[in-house]
Amino acid sequence: MSDLQSQGPAGPATLTIVIGHRLGKGQQVAKGVEAAGVTAILIPGPAGDMRVGDVMDAEGADLGISFCGSGGAGAVTAKSKYGYEIEFNMRSADAGVTAVQTGKRVLGFGFLDTEDLGFRVATALIKKHEASA
Repeated sequence: MSDLQSQGPAGPATLTIVIGHRLGKGQQVAKGVEAAGVTAILIPGPAGDMRVGDVMDAEGADLGISFCGSGGAGAVTAKSKYGYEIEFNMRSADAGVTAVQTGKRVLGFGFLDTEDLGFRVATALIKKHEASA
């Protein structure tokens, strides 16, 4: 999709994480995802969180990360439109790692745009993918 910003080279088995942020941010998380060797698709512009499910579906992505004040609007929308398993209202990287380990596909966070979050969630996704291969 032309309006998406694909970040970096494809990682292990071309795993992909879509990132959407209510305020148009998410660049730091994308850097962390890339540092782990996973492809990041950053949805540009405001209200990107509400399009995470749409972009995941269109791109065949493995995981989505949604950021908004409540920590859930984009994740809940992805579940209601596409049936993705979600965890929302998260406020830490540890919570995101646990959600990936338990099979969640869309993670809803408050405003937590950090490289550490992106790296740790992407690393957890790689480990989960390798364990199921």
